[in-house]
Order: sequence, then C-alpha cells, then structure tokens
Amino acid sequence: MSAIELLESLNALDEHEHIEAKRGSDTGRSLLETVCAFSNEPGLGGGSILLGVERDDLSLFPSYSAVGVAQPDKVSAEIATQCRDMFNVPVRVDVSTEQVDGKPVIVVTVPEAPPHDKPIFFKNTGLPKGAFRRVGSTDQRCTDDDVALLYQGREQQSYDSGIVADASLEDISSEAIAEYRRSQSEFNVDAEALRWTDLELLQALGAVRRHAKGEDWKPTVAGLIVFGTRQALRRCFPMTRVDYIRVPGKEWVPDPEKRFDTVELRDPLFKLIRRAQAAVLDDLPQSFGLEEGQLQRTDTPIIPQRVIREALVNAVMHRSYRNHGPVQIIRYANRLEIRNPGFSLKSPEHLGEPGSQPRNPKIAAILHETRFAETKGSGIRVMREMMSEAGLTPPVFESDRGRDEFVARYLFHHFLGADDIAWLANFRDLHLTDEDAKALIVVREAGAIDNASYRQLNRVDTLAASQALRRLRDAAVLEQKGRGSATFYVPGLRLKGMAGNATAASSFDQGTSASSKSGASVASLSVESLPLSVELSALSGEFPSLSGDLPPLSGESRSLANRPDLEQLAAKERRSTLLAPVPGDVAALVGGLGERSRPQQVKTVIKELLTLRAWQIDELSTVLRRNPAYIREQYLQPMVQDGVIQMTHPNEPNHPAQAYRVRSE
Repeated sequence: MSAIELLESLNALDEHEHIEAKRGSDTGRSLLETVCAFSNEPGLGGGSILLGVERDDLSLFPSYSAVGVAQPDKVSAEIATQCRDMFNVPVRVDVSTEQVDGKPVIVVTVPEAPPHDKPIFFKNTGLPKGAFRRVGSTDQRCTDDDVALLYQGREQQSYDSGIVADASLEDISSEAIAEYRRSQSEFNVDAEALRWTDLELLQALGAVRRHAKGEDWKPTVAGLIVFGTRQALRRCFPMTRVDYIRVPGKEWVPDPEKRFDTVELRDPLFKLIRRAQAAVLDDLPQSFGLEEGQLQRTDTPIIPQRVIREALVNAVMHRSYRNHGPVQIIRYANRLEIRNPGFSLKSPEHLGEPGSQPRNPKIAAILHETRFAETKGSGIRVMREMMSEAGLTPPVFESDRGRDEFVARYLFHHFLGADDIAWLANFRDLHLTDEDAKALIVVREAGAIDNASYRQLNRVDTLAASQALRRLRDAAVLEQKGRGSATFYVPGLRLKGMAGNATAASSFDQGTSASSKSGASVASLSVESLPLSVELSALSGEFPSLSGDLPPLSGESRSLANRPDLEQLAAKERRSTLLAPVPGDVAALVGGLGERSRPQQVKTVIKELLTLRAWQIDELSTVLRRNPAYIREQYLQPMVQDGVIQMTHPNEPNHPAQAYRVRSE
C-alpha cells in the first residue's frame, strides 16, 4: 500500500493488526518490536509501518496527519541495518520514502517470516522475552506457549497427523470405522478403500502411524478425532467436544443464578456431526408450507438444513485441536451462533472465494472422501447463497486472532420483508443504500455491527465500509464504541428514539419483527424480487425527518468528527455528565490525575469508580482522558487477571455492552 492509502486506512480504522503508525523521530526499540511482531504472527502475512505521522489525541475519532520525518534517508538506512543485525535471523524489510502533503514519510513493509525461520527474536534478549506477536493493534511479548506454537510451525507435518502417545489401537471404535464405510459406499460402492482391512484403511487415511519399523501402530490426532471411542476421546481430549447451549433472550446470561440449558456431545466425528445437527434442527423454529394439490403440510427449519450441516462441518474441520476447548453452538431467541477455537487461516476478506486452507488436512481429506465437505472453499459461499434464497439475513463471520476464535452468526430474521420495508421508511430522509439498509437490520437484530461484519454483509472493501458506518454514525443512527481494530457500532439516538413508534418499538425492542417469525403468513421480499433502492426511492417523498435539527448529510456539510471545537466541547460535556453522580472524594481523585500519573495511582482511581457502578471502557476513557485501548491493556486487563475487577460479560469479551466492576467477594 502507498503512504496515502495507509494514512486513509489509519483515519478510517485507526491502528490495527496490519498497520502501525509512528512519529518516526528515531528508530528505537518500539519500531523493531513491531517489525518482530509482524514477522512472527502466523497467517498474518506481515504488515506496514508508517513513519512521519501523528495522531490527534484530543480527537474522539481517528485523526492522523503527516508531520514528516527529518533526514528520511538516514532513518531508512538505520531501519534496514537494524532489521538485518538485531534479530536472530535477518529481516529483509522494504523501506520507501514518499511525499504526503509535501512532507516526507517512510513506509516500512514487513513480510511474514517463513515457518522455518520462526520465531524471530532479539539476539541480545533471547527467548521468550525477545520475541513478539501481533495481536490486534498491539505488539505482545511472547510467552513460552507462543514460542512453542511458532516452533511447531516449522514441522512439515500438520498437528492432526501427530501421534497420540497414550493411545493404542484399542481406542479405535469399530463402529466408527463401519460408519466411514457406510458413508463412503453411499457415493461410491466400488471405492477401493472398501476392500481394505480396518488396519489398512486406517493406515491409508493417516489415522494410525508408528515411529519406526517394528513398533506398534499408534492412533494419530485425526485417527482419534474421527474414529476414537468415547472413552478415549474423554481421556485424551477431555475438552474437545461440542456444546449445544440454549440461552433465553438475545444476550448471553451473565448472571450465574439464571441457568441456561446445555447438552454436551462427545463422539467420533461422523456421529458427532449428525448428533449436533439433530440437536440444532430439533430446536430451531419451523416454517410450514402447503403445496398446491397436497393434503399435508411440510415443516422446514427456518435456517436451511444444508446451511446447518455446512456450518457444523466447517467448525469441526477447521477448529484448532491444539486448543483444548469445546465448539459452542449457542441458540439465542433470534439467532444461532457457532463458536469454534482457532481463527480462520483464510483472511476474512476472502471467505467464500475459491480455495481452502485447512488447518487439519487429514481430517479434511476424510470428510471430503465421505462427501461431508468439499475442501474447495465453497462452504461459506453455499451458506450465503442458501440463506439469501431462503430470504434470510446473510450470515456474519468473525475471526478473532487475539482470542484465537472463529464465530459464525445466523439470524432467524427473514430479510427485507414487508415489515422491514415499513421500518426502514423511518429513515427515508437519509436516502439509504441497499448496503445501509442491510446494516441497520443487523444492528436491530444483533445489537451491534463492526467493519468486518459490514464488509461480509455487503461485499465491499474496508474503506467503503468505514465511510458508510461513519455516515450512519454522523446521522445519529449508530453510535461508535471503542477505537482502532476494536471499533464497533450500536444503536444511536435516532434508532433508540424510535421507541415512540409502535411498529418500530416492537421490532427494535423485541428484536423480532413479524417477518422473522415462523410461518408463511408474511412473504419475504428478496433483493432479486424487489430491489431496496427502488422501494426506498418510492418512499422518499415529503415524509418529514424524525430529527429535523440534524445537519444534512451532503458533501458540503461538516460532520462532528471534522470539527475539533465542537468535538472537544462535546467531550467536556460528557465528562461532566459522567462525573456528576460521583461522590466528591472520588471526583477529587479523578481530578488529581495528570498525564504522567503513576500506574498504581490510576488503578486506584479506576477501582474507586468501579466500586460505585459498572463502567464501560469509553466512559472511563472520557473521564480519565486516556486512550481506550491503553486503558484496556495497561489497567483493566491486568486488574481482571489479578482478580481485582471483573467483566459484566466474562464469556463474551467483545460484547457490545461490556463493562467492568469490582469483583464481589
């Protein structure tokens, strides 16, 4: 990317996993730590560092501008030299100088190191402290586990082909082998594998191996996962199961006194997939139909069965079996979420495109041979197409590298039905695009949306998604939370203010409109049958704005984010509002904090505030006048780890309403 493109991305998304901004006055250790992190992070593909730019810390939103680098040639030479000499392996970065607003800035492009060179670390520090990983917008010092993971990347064999030391052939289930043969014969009765003995079959599939000739055959990770007995799975992979959880309402239950229903499934892979699919389908809302000439109705799940199967197969095939955690299928009132350990090896921007990057090639090959999976990268595309054909909101996928987790969300909501068109008419003065309308429906149903979700929903690039979300934010339809890669959007004042409208209140507060309920009483309006742009243009007559005092969203208008004077005034007013109910002694502690206050002093103030009530990060950021990401990483996360405070939604760290409070005794 060019310097101008990097600067645009910074102003749209702030620093994130692929881009770091630095003032560039010198080439200190901080820059080299970022180089080390970009080089080490598995599957990231490297990153870019932009030197000679500065962030306006008083701005509520990302605001970077070029300030230039003094002696750019000297700085560029020092960077290249240090990257060559400071690490255990020379890191060959690409360094170029470009002009932005007439000022020289430096672009440092860092490639990801090949697996056999990792981990990259500082020679004078050693391991593990001398190595870094890129997690979100931060450079994290490696732990022993991180170093082990990077070393394992050097292995030519995948993790699922490794031998399970404390297992034997007795841990292989003959019933699971018979199930494989049945699945294979359904599609190819002449398959050569059907004529092999069980041991020959296991050997051919990579389900068993031995260290050396003459030694006993041992099951591999793939062999136990696919063919292992339940007892062996419990002994060797105690947390590698599938949990089906039913939660009342639309949010995770943070109160331990309010129990949810859960079913724990642990079986060989083929049986596990079928049991999980049956558990989901039995519990999904049903829609019915009565075809012409038929006397009996047909009941079908609101989410197509093929979508459920693809989702479950993707979860067990691409999950990380190094991570001993369960796949969670969470059934909310208005959606289904499938969470599996292991971020996507394929970039979220390329999900649905041809080509697969299996984390577990042995397991993927077995599922391919039995027609459970295609292994061609078509699963995501099939799910999107089938959800669209069913008139449902497209699925949303979230890959979280920091938490090493992949989440797939499927809304039960029938997309753009008659009630949706009527609801969207409340925003006709904004002249919504089709993409904007989809985003608002998702926010109404799921409660939040971020840049990645908008991109997947509408198949647009990062910059276009950011511009669209900001436009909705400036119109008070959405409210921005967080910063940088943690930015997301929740319903804004205008969306919340629709409670006075009975139809809107029903659809927004309850999270389910009439079109999302089971049954065929309301026909869904697909994009193909009735383009939203046509419908909205027909609705955009003389309908008055619900917020007449809002500035028009024209090219000449200036948004709040581009008016520092109003922005600073708004921040001061919000700070005063937040501090108004705070007792005088605590408010005095807050007022006594300066820019250079000691960390322990800041933690003391935070603890006093959290004793009063639960606070969200953006509230603490406003009151303490500090960057939200800095507060989270330097204060909140360590205090949570020390047991001083706790999250209100501990099982969902990125929950839109996440807040912190003092831990109850």
